[in-house]
Amino acid sequence: MRPMASLLSTTLDIAARFAPRLAGPRVFALFVRPLGRARLRSEEAEVMARAQSGRMVVHGTAVTTYRWGDGDRPVLIVHGWSSRASRFAGFVEALRAQGRTVIAFDAPGHGESDGRASTILDYRAIIGRLHAEHGDFSAVVAHSFGVLAAFSMLHDGVRADRVVAIGGVAHFDHLVERFRAGLNLGEGVGRVLHAHVERRLFPGDPDIWQRLDARRRRPGMRAPILLVHDTEDDVIDPAQSRAIAAAYGEQARLIETTGLGHRRILADPDVIATAVDFALSEPEREPAPAPARRV
Repeated sequence: MRPMASLLSTTLDIAARFAPRLAGPRVFALFVRPLGRARLRSEEAEVMARAQSGRMVVHGTAVTTYRWGDGDRPVLIVHGWSSRASRFAGFVEALRAQGRTVIAFDAPGHGESDGRASTILDYRAIIGRLHAEHGDFSAVVAHSFGVLAAFSMLHDGVRADRVVAIGGVAHFDHLVERFRAGLNLGEGVGRVLHAHVERRLFPGDPDIWQRLDARRRRPGMRAPILLVHDTEDDVIDPAQSRAIAAAYGEQARLIETTGLGHRRILADPDVIATAVDFALSEPEREPAPAPARRV
Protein backbone atom coordinates (compact mmCIF):
# COMPACT_ATOMS: atom_id res chain seq x y z
CA MET A 1 0.00 0.00 0.00
CA ARG A 2 1.28 3.48 -0.87
CA PRO A 3 2.30 5.71 2.07
CA MET A 4 -0.58 8.18 1.58
CA ALA A 5 -3.14 5.40 1.30
CA SER A 6 -1.70 3.75 4.39
CA LEU A 7 -1.92 7.03 6.31
CA LEU A 8 -5.53 7.50 5.18
CA SER A 9 -6.46 3.99 6.29
CA THR A 10 -4.85 4.48 9.69
CA THR A 11 -6.55 7.84 10.16
CA LEU A 12 -9.97 6.47 9.26
CA ASP A 13 -9.56 3.41 11.49
CA ILE A 14 -8.63 5.59 14.47
CA ALA A 15 -11.47 8.04 13.78
CA ALA A 16 -13.98 5.19 13.44
CA ARG A 17 -12.89 3.82 16.80
CA PHE A 18 -12.79 7.01 18.84
CA ALA A 19 -15.05 9.46 16.96
CA PRO A 20 -17.45 7.48 14.77
CA ARG A 21 -19.84 10.40 14.27
CA LEU A 22 -17.00 12.50 12.88
CA ALA A 23 -15.59 9.66 10.79
CA GLY A 24 -18.92 8.91 9.11
CA PRO A 25 -18.98 11.82 6.64
CA ARG A 26 -15.34 11.25 5.61
CA VAL A 27 -15.82 7.54 5.02
CA PHE A 28 -19.09 8.16 3.18
CA ALA A 29 -17.49 10.79 0.91
CA LEU A 30 -14.89 8.24 -0.22
CA PHE A 31 -17.45 5.49 -0.59
CA VAL A 32 -19.75 7.39 -2.98
CA ARG A 33 -17.04 8.77 -5.25
CA PRO A 34 -16.32 6.74 -8.42
CA LEU A 35 -12.74 5.64 -9.05
CA GLY A 36 -12.14 8.08 -11.88
CA ARG A 37 -14.46 8.91 -14.77
CA ALA A 38 -14.47 6.26 -17.49
CA ARG A 39 -13.96 7.73 -20.96
CA LEU A 40 -15.78 7.00 -24.18
CA ARG A 41 -13.92 4.39 -26.23
CA SER A 42 -13.45 4.77 -29.97
CA GLU A 43 -15.37 1.55 -30.66
CA GLU A 44 -18.36 2.94 -28.71
CA ALA A 45 -18.48 6.39 -30.30
CA GLU A 46 -20.59 5.55 -33.37
CA VAL A 47 -23.29 3.81 -31.34
CA MET A 48 -23.47 6.66 -28.84
CA ALA A 49 -23.60 9.25 -31.63
CA ARG A 50 -26.82 7.62 -32.89
CA ALA A 51 -28.52 8.05 -29.52
CA GLN A 52 -31.04 10.75 -28.77
CA SER A 53 -29.51 12.38 -25.71
CA GLY A 54 -31.51 14.02 -22.97
CA ARG A 55 -30.94 15.61 -19.58
CA MET A 56 -32.75 15.29 -16.27
CA VAL A 57 -31.91 16.81 -12.91
CA VAL A 58 -31.71 14.29 -10.09
CA HIS A 59 -31.02 15.46 -6.53
CA GLY A 60 -29.60 18.69 -7.93
CA THR A 61 -27.28 17.07 -10.48
CA ALA A 62 -27.75 17.07 -14.27
CA VAL A 63 -27.83 13.52 -15.61
CA THR A 64 -27.42 12.48 -19.25
CA THR A 65 -29.87 9.96 -20.67
CA TYR A 66 -29.85 8.10 -24.00
CA ARG A 67 -32.51 6.66 -26.25
CA TRP A 68 -32.25 4.58 -29.40
CA GLY A 69 -35.58 4.12 -31.19
CA ASP A 70 -39.05 5.38 -30.37
CA GLY A 71 -41.06 2.26 -29.57
CA ASP A 72 -42.85 1.44 -26.35
CA ARG A 73 -41.72 -1.03 -23.65
CA PRO A 74 -38.01 -0.24 -24.13
CA VAL A 75 -35.05 -2.21 -22.82
CA LEU A 76 -33.41 -0.38 -19.90
CA ILE A 77 -29.64 -0.54 -19.48
CA VAL A 78 -28.10 0.14 -16.06
CA HIS A 79 -24.31 0.53 -15.90
CA GLY A 80 -22.08 -0.31 -12.96
CA TRP A 81 -19.78 1.65 -10.67
CA SER A 82 -17.02 3.75 -12.30
CA SER A 83 -18.49 2.80 -15.67
CA ARG A 84 -20.86 4.38 -18.20
CA ALA A 85 -23.73 3.53 -20.55
CA SER A 86 -21.43 3.34 -23.58
CA ARG A 87 -19.89 0.11 -22.26
CA PHE A 88 -23.11 -1.57 -23.46
CA ALA A 89 -22.60 -0.48 -27.09
CA GLY A 90 -22.59 -4.10 -28.28
CA PHE A 91 -25.89 -4.77 -26.53
CA VAL A 92 -27.43 -1.64 -28.03
CA GLU A 93 -26.43 -2.66 -31.55
CA ALA A 94 -27.79 -6.18 -31.11
CA LEU A 95 -31.09 -4.93 -29.65
CA ARG A 96 -31.53 -2.27 -32.33
CA ALA A 97 -30.88 -4.88 -35.03
CA GLN A 98 -34.02 -6.59 -33.70
CA GLY A 99 -35.98 -3.35 -33.81
CA ARG A 100 -36.03 -2.80 -30.05
CA THR A 101 -35.96 0.58 -28.38
CA VAL A 102 -33.19 0.99 -25.80
CA ILE A 103 -32.80 3.58 -23.05
CA ALA A 104 -29.82 4.17 -20.76
CA PHE A 105 -28.19 6.81 -18.57
CA ASP A 106 -24.91 7.90 -17.04
CA ALA A 107 -25.25 8.16 -13.27
CA PRO A 108 -23.95 11.30 -11.50
CA GLY A 109 -20.15 11.35 -11.52
CA HIS A 110 -20.10 8.93 -14.47
CA GLY A 111 -19.81 9.32 -18.24
CA GLU A 112 -21.32 12.54 -19.57
CA SER A 113 -23.31 13.39 -16.44
CA ASP A 114 -22.39 16.14 -14.00
CA GLY A 115 -21.28 15.66 -10.42
CA ARG A 116 -18.43 13.88 -8.71
CA ALA A 117 -20.29 11.35 -6.58
CA SER A 118 -23.22 9.00 -6.83
CA THR A 119 -25.38 6.96 -4.47
CA ILE A 120 -27.92 4.20 -4.85
CA LEU A 121 -30.56 6.87 -4.23
CA ASP A 122 -29.47 8.54 -7.47
CA TYR A 123 -29.70 5.27 -9.41
CA ARG A 124 -33.11 4.55 -7.91
CA ALA A 125 -34.41 8.03 -8.72
CA ILE A 126 -33.22 7.85 -12.34
CA ILE A 127 -34.70 4.39 -12.91
CA GLY A 128 -37.95 5.53 -11.32
CA ARG A 129 -38.13 8.62 -13.54
CA LEU A 130 -37.42 6.61 -16.70
CA HIS A 131 -40.10 4.09 -15.72
CA ALA A 132 -42.60 6.88 -15.16
CA GLU A 133 -41.73 8.39 -18.54
CA HIS A 134 -41.55 5.25 -20.68
CA GLY A 135 -43.76 2.77 -18.86
CA ASP A 136 -42.92 -0.85 -18.13
CA PHE A 137 -39.71 -2.23 -19.61
CA SER A 138 -39.54 -5.25 -21.88
CA ALA A 139 -36.23 -6.03 -20.19
CA VAL A 140 -33.64 -4.62 -17.81
CA VAL A 141 -29.97 -5.34 -18.55
CA ALA A 142 -27.68 -4.36 -15.68
CA HIS A 143 -24.04 -4.78 -14.65
CA SER A 144 -22.26 -4.85 -11.29
CA PHE A 145 -23.62 -2.20 -8.88
CA GLY A 146 -26.34 -1.53 -11.44
CA VAL A 147 -27.75 -5.00 -10.71
CA LEU A 148 -28.34 -4.15 -7.05
CA ALA A 149 -29.88 -0.80 -7.98
CA ALA A 150 -32.15 -2.40 -10.58
CA PHE A 151 -33.35 -5.15 -8.23
CA SER A 152 -34.11 -2.60 -5.52
CA MET A 153 -36.46 -0.80 -7.91
CA LEU A 154 -37.97 -4.01 -9.28
CA HIS A 155 -38.76 -4.91 -5.68
CA ASP A 156 -40.42 -1.51 -5.27
CA GLY A 157 -42.81 -1.76 -8.21
CA VAL A 158 -40.85 -1.05 -11.40
CA ARG A 159 -41.92 -3.75 -13.87
CA ALA A 160 -39.95 -5.59 -16.54
CA ASP A 161 -40.65 -8.77 -18.52
CA ARG A 162 -37.05 -10.02 -18.30
CA VAL A 163 -33.98 -9.24 -16.16
CA VAL A 164 -30.36 -9.77 -17.26
CA ALA A 165 -27.84 -9.35 -14.43
CA ILE A 166 -24.15 -9.43 -15.39
CA GLY A 167 -21.40 -9.59 -12.76
CA GLY A 168 -23.95 -8.43 -10.25
CA VAL A 169 -23.88 -7.38 -6.61
CA ALA A 170 -26.39 -9.28 -4.49
CA HIS A 171 -26.36 -7.19 -1.31
CA PHE A 172 -25.07 -3.90 0.05
CA ASP A 173 -22.76 -5.52 2.59
CA HIS A 174 -20.59 -6.83 -0.25
CA LEU A 175 -20.01 -3.27 -1.43
CA VAL A 176 -18.92 -2.25 2.05
CA GLU A 177 -16.55 -5.22 2.27
CA ARG A 178 -15.04 -4.41 -1.14
CA PHE A 179 -14.56 -0.81 -0.04
CA ARG A 180 -12.88 -1.85 3.22
CA ALA A 181 -10.62 -4.36 1.48
CA GLY A 182 -9.57 -1.85 -1.17
CA LEU A 183 -8.34 0.60 1.46
CA ASN A 184 -7.31 -2.02 4.02
CA LEU A 185 -9.75 -0.63 6.55
CA GLY A 186 -10.92 -2.28 9.77
CA GLU A 187 -14.38 -3.58 10.59
CA GLY A 188 -15.12 -0.47 12.63
CA VAL A 189 -15.13 1.59 9.43
CA GLY A 190 -17.76 -0.71 7.99
CA ARG A 191 -20.01 -0.18 11.00
CA VAL A 192 -19.53 3.59 10.75
CA LEU A 193 -20.39 3.52 7.05
CA HIS A 194 -23.54 1.49 7.65
CA ALA A 195 -24.70 3.91 10.33
CA HIS A 196 -24.00 6.95 8.18
CA VAL A 197 -25.85 5.48 5.19
CA GLU A 198 -28.86 4.90 7.43
CA ARG A 199 -28.78 8.46 8.79
CA ARG A 200 -27.86 10.25 5.56
CA LEU A 201 -29.71 8.34 2.85
CA PHE A 202 -32.55 6.44 4.52
CA PRO A 203 -33.50 8.13 7.80
CA GLY A 204 -36.39 6.41 9.51
CA ASP A 205 -36.52 3.52 7.00
CA PRO A 206 -36.28 0.25 8.97
CA ASP A 207 -36.56 -1.89 5.83
CA ILE A 208 -33.62 -0.45 3.92
CA TRP A 209 -31.15 -3.32 4.30
CA GLN A 210 -33.78 -5.78 3.17
CA ARG A 211 -34.60 -3.61 0.18
CA LEU A 212 -30.92 -3.33 -0.74
CA ASP A 213 -30.65 -7.08 -1.07
CA ALA A 214 -31.24 -8.65 -4.48
CA ARG A 215 -31.67 -12.03 -2.81
CA ARG A 216 -34.94 -10.96 -1.22
CA ARG A 217 -37.85 -12.22 -3.26
CA ARG A 218 -40.98 -10.14 -3.49
CA PRO A 219 -44.33 -11.65 -4.58
CA GLY A 220 -44.74 -9.16 -7.43
CA MET A 221 -41.26 -9.77 -8.85
CA ARG A 222 -42.00 -12.60 -11.30
CA ALA A 223 -39.75 -11.72 -14.24
CA PRO A 224 -37.44 -14.52 -15.42
CA ILE A 225 -33.81 -13.72 -14.55
CA LEU A 226 -30.61 -14.49 -16.47
CA LEU A 227 -27.43 -14.17 -14.38
CA VAL A 228 -24.03 -14.09 -16.07
CA HIS A 229 -20.83 -14.00 -14.02
CA ASP A 230 -17.20 -14.78 -14.77
CA THR A 231 -15.43 -17.22 -12.47
CA GLU A 232 -12.32 -14.99 -12.63
CA ASP A 233 -14.13 -11.78 -11.73
CA ASP A 234 -11.74 -9.99 -9.35
CA VAL A 235 -14.13 -7.12 -8.56
CA ILE A 236 -17.40 -8.81 -7.63
CA ASP A 237 -17.23 -12.33 -6.19
CA PRO A 238 -19.09 -14.84 -8.42
CA ALA A 239 -20.74 -16.06 -5.21
CA GLN A 240 -22.91 -12.93 -5.42
CA SER A 241 -24.67 -14.13 -8.58
CA ARG A 242 -24.82 -17.67 -7.24
CA ALA A 243 -26.64 -16.34 -4.18
CA ILE A 244 -29.22 -14.55 -6.33
CA ALA A 245 -29.70 -17.70 -8.41
CA ALA A 246 -30.22 -19.78 -5.27
CA ALA A 247 -32.74 -17.29 -3.88
CA TYR A 248 -34.89 -17.29 -7.02
CA GLY A 249 -34.70 -20.99 -7.83
CA GLU A 250 -36.36 -21.92 -11.13
CA GLN A 251 -37.09 -18.27 -11.86
CA ALA A 252 -33.36 -17.67 -12.44
CA ARG A 253 -30.75 -19.16 -14.74
CA LEU A 254 -27.02 -18.75 -14.03
CA ILE A 255 -24.30 -18.86 -16.69
CA GLU A 256 -20.67 -18.77 -15.54
CA THR A 257 -17.96 -17.77 -18.00
CA THR A 258 -14.20 -18.02 -17.60
CA GLY A 259 -11.47 -15.60 -18.63
CA LEU A 260 -13.61 -12.49 -19.18
CA GLY A 261 -13.23 -10.86 -15.78
CA HIS A 262 -15.52 -8.11 -14.56
CA ARG A 263 -15.37 -5.68 -17.48
CA ARG A 264 -14.46 -7.57 -20.66
CA ILE A 265 -17.60 -9.64 -20.18
CA LEU A 266 -19.68 -6.70 -21.48
CA ALA A 267 -17.91 -6.84 -24.87
CA ASP A 268 -17.95 -10.61 -25.35
CA PRO A 269 -20.01 -11.55 -28.45
CA ASP A 270 -21.33 -14.79 -26.94
CA VAL A 271 -22.44 -13.04 -23.74
CA ILE A 272 -24.14 -10.30 -25.75
CA ALA A 273 -25.91 -12.78 -28.03
CA THR A 274 -27.10 -14.94 -25.13
CA ALA A 275 -28.28 -11.97 -23.09
CA VAL A 276 -30.11 -10.34 -26.00
CA ASP A 277 -31.80 -13.61 -27.00
CA PHE A 278 -33.02 -13.98 -23.43
CA ALA A 279 -34.13 -10.35 -23.19
CA LEU A 280 -36.14 -10.63 -26.41
CA SER A 281 -37.81 -13.93 -25.62
CA GLU A 282 -41.54 -13.71 -25.17
CA PRO A 283 -42.75 -13.72 -21.55
CA GLU A 284 -44.60 -16.83 -20.53
CA ARG A 285 -48.26 -16.15 -20.14
CA GLU A 286 -50.13 -17.41 -17.12
CA PRO A 287 -52.75 -19.98 -18.16
CA ALA A 288 -56.26 -18.63 -18.37
CA PRO A 289 -58.61 -19.89 -15.68
CA ALA A 290 -60.78 -22.77 -16.76
CA PRO A 291 -64.37 -21.75 -17.51
CA ALA A 292 -66.85 -22.51 -14.78
CA ARG A 293 -68.76 -25.66 -15.38
CA ARG A 294 -72.53 -25.49 -15.28
CA VAL A 295 -74.27 -28.16 -13.30
